[in-house]
Formats: sequence, structure tokens, C-alpha cells
Amino acid sequence: MATQSPPALALRHASKTFGAVVALADGSIELSAGEIHALVGENGAGKSTLVKILAGVHLPDAGDFEVAGAPAVFRSPADSKAAGISVIYQEPTLFPDLTVAENIFVGRQPRGRFGLIDRAAMRTEARALFERLGVPIDPDRLAEGLSIADQQIIEIAKAISLDATVLVMDEPTAALSGVEVGRLFTVARALRDRGAAILFISHRFEEVFDLCDRVTVMRDGAYIDTHETTAVTVDELVRQMVGRDIAALFPKTDAEIGAAVLEVAGLERAGVFHDIAFTVRAGEIVALAGLVGAGRSEVARAVFGIDRYDAGAVRMSGSPLAPHSPRAAIAAGIGFVPEDRRKQGLVMPMSVARNTALTLRNRLARAGLISGRREREAAAEWDRRLQVKAASPDAPVATLSGGNQQKVVLGKWLATEPKLLIVDEPTRGIDVGTKAEVHRLLSDLAGRGIAILMISSELPEVLGMADTVLVMHEGRISGRFPRAEATAEIVLRAASAGSPNSGAAA
Repeated sequence: MATQSPPALALRHASKTFGAVVALADGSIELSAGEIHALVGENGAGKSTLVKILAGVHLPDAGDFEVAGAPAVFRSPADSKAAGISVIYQEPTLFPDLTVAENIFVGRQPRGRFGLIDRAAMRTEARALFERLGVPIDPDRLAEGLSIADQQIIEIAKAISLDATVLVMDEPTAALSGVEVGRLFTVARALRDRGAAILFISHRFEEVFDLCDRVTVMRDGAYIDTHETTAVTVDELVRQMVGRDIAALFPKTDAEIGAAVLEVAGLERAGVFHDIAFTVRAGEIVALAGLVGAGRSEVARAVFGIDRYDAGAVRMSGSPLAPHSPRAAIAAGIGFVPEDRRKQGLVMPMSVARNTALTLRNRLARAGLISGRREREAAAEWDRRLQVKAASPDAPVATLSGGNQQKVVLGKWLATEPKLLIVDEPTRGIDVGTKAEVHRLLSDLAGRGIAILMISSELPEVLGMADTVLVMHEGRISGRFPRAEATAEIVLRAASAGSPNSGAAA
């Protein structure tokens, strides 16, 4: 009788605590050679801790760990790599001043005569790796300036050069365009077909079902279930992830649409956007949709005053808004939640309370000084209302999950009592349960008369939350659709082909 091969990797009933915090209560995952296996769960479900155990960053407090059927104990990342496991993170960590080839072979360069580095051999081996992956990257170019997609491919090439048999991809598509995601998936499938075991972590269900063979669900630090992706639905995964039914991921309620709050007319910036004109009214959610690079975020940044524009005008509540002045925008009642919350929305080493109160410093100051008590009191209200989960208000915001970091950014701006809230990719990188909470919050804000300009790359979010959809294509508004007329087909057509305007004007 033929014997079944052991799993490429198996972690069973692992636990990990940090003081009083239980990061992983009962984590399990089993990967087979020649499969792509998804790991899903809300932020805080224990996925990151499980990955760090596989990577040798954390030693589990309890549990059984096997690699290719043999017991394994990883006390360092070097132990994990030596066992054939490679982790590719969302944000690769290449040395920018080294070439592509040097990054692949850093610390283990091929040597020639007299022990000198054989750069020709290094380039040849790097070129062979990229040919194997089917990706044309020049081994001699510097890593500085490479796209995130190319950096991830280089990390994959490095893993192959180390004879890795297990690849862990942690949110690899969060910062990629559709074309780049397709290329990454082609590479992942090729690796699977050659016998690699791939663990793929994503919040995007369409990617899980498109790419993966099986999916494991985690909740509250524990293993819940594993399914063949062909035998489970999105609704079933959501129910297992959050422990309850979500009646609607997009709980949009009708709000009374009032007077114009933001009016943009003829906004121009050479080579970036042209003739941008739209209105956002009190209680209205206007979505800016379009493909990556269409100019949506650039328009939002220009409205808020971060970036300059060459021509046009912006008015708030009927009054002209000074250009290139975030201070003037804030004074006029605009709040801005940027796409990159970690680099642009938060000061990561600062506490949750201090980040939340950053926009209130002038209001809180007494004789030029701000007490920590007043800061915490001011932040506590929004932390409570948004249900921010943190060890304490004094905890560094860097210790929070992505969803809770997003809530802190929202709280920071809501504390200013804005008339207009600009939110750029409000749910990128956060789990399905927290997405529903953010959507409910946006709907509630609109119900209270706040005007909302939402930039989103997720079509279901656009269709589910917007009262009006504006579609951008190559720096121009190519479509304007009221909620009742906006469908996936016409939005995609306007985004990809720049079709003529349709529907009522916004």
C-alpha cells in the first residue's frame, strides 16, 4: 500500500501569551506540498502571532510543530529558514543601496578565487531565478525605487534560492494594482505546481477563492475550521470569522441630503488630473472610484491642501477655500483620513490618547502646555464611541491591530467635529467585521449631516455605501452615477475605458 506523505508543515494547538495578553490560545495550521492554503480571520484573531511562530520570531508556549513529519523547534528566524520556510511580508525589507542580485544573496554571496565575491556568478544565478519565475527583472539595478510588487518577487526569488519548500505570504496584495496581483498569482501557482506549500493571508475573499485550494479560519486566537474553497461560501467564512451573522457588510441607511458643503470646480494639475468638478452635500456619501493611478487620491490631497493645483477653485459652505493650506482646510471643517494610516495618519511611537488628541492640541492647551490627563480625557470619548481595543490609552498606537489603528485615525478627525470628512481607502487592510463597523460609522455620520468624500478601490464598498459614484479614468471624471443607477458593469466600464458620463450629475 502507498503511504501518504506527511504535511509539509503542521502546527497544532499552539499557544502564546505576552504577560496577561493571550495572543494565541489554540492555533493550528496544516500545509500540504503542492497547495495554496489561505488563512483568514479578523484583526486580532491570532494570524500574525501564528506566522511569527512559523518564522521563528516567537517560540510558542505550548503546542506541537512538525516540518515534513519531523518535530521542529525554532528559536530564531535562522532556524526557520534552515528548515525551508520563508516569510514574505506585505512590506518587503530590501537594502535600497544594493542591487537586486546582492539583495538575493546577501550574506551568502558566491565566492571565486582568493575568496572574493563572484559577481558574475551572482548575476547569472539571479537571472536564472527570474527566468524560472517568468519575471523580467534586471539583477544589476538598485533595489531603491522598485515597486512593492517587484520587491515581493525578489523576496520570492530569494526564498527559492534558499530551497524553501514552504512560503508564507502575509497580505502580499494590499499595495498592488490589479495587473501586479495577477502577476503575483501566476508566480504563486507556478510554485505550487512545482510542489511548494504556500500559506496565503488576505482579507480579500475574491483572492482567497480565486487563488487558494483550502482555507483555514481563526477567531479570538483559536483555530475554528478548515475548508476546501470549492465547498464553502463567503457567508459561511464570515460567520465563522466573526462568530455571528453579519446582516450586511454595507449597512447604509438613507440620510436627508442637505445643502452643498464642498464644491470643486475646474480643478487642474498638469499631468495628474484635469477639469475636476463635483459637489458633496450634507448627509451625502460621494465615492471616488477608479483604477490605481487614476488620480483619485491626488484630487483628495489637493482639496485638503496637501498638494498644489494649477487652476480651479474649492469652496466650503459657499466660501472660497485657500489652496495648499491644510490649516485652512481644518479651520473650514474638513477632516482627512489618508490612505496610508501608518505613515500619514498616525505617529506610531506615540500613545493612542496622544494620537487621538493631535488635532485638539490648540483647544486643550493652557498657557501653551497640555496635561496628559486632559489629553486622555479628550481621547477617551472617541475611543469609547469607536470601541478602540487597546491595552490602555497610554499604549503605543503601533501595538494596535490595523482595524483599531484606523479607528484612532477616524477618532482624531471626528473629534474636530468636521463638516466634511475625506476618507481614502477607509477599510484597506482591515478584517471583515471591522469593515462592517467602519461602514456603519460612515452611515451614521452621514445621518448626522456630515458630508463624506470616500475614495475606494473596492467596488462592493463603492456600490454598497455611496449615494453618488464618481468614476475617474486617467485624471478625468469619466462617469457620474446616482446610487440607483450604479452597477458593477457600468462603473468598471467607466474606470477602465473612460466611457462618456452617464446618469445624473453629482
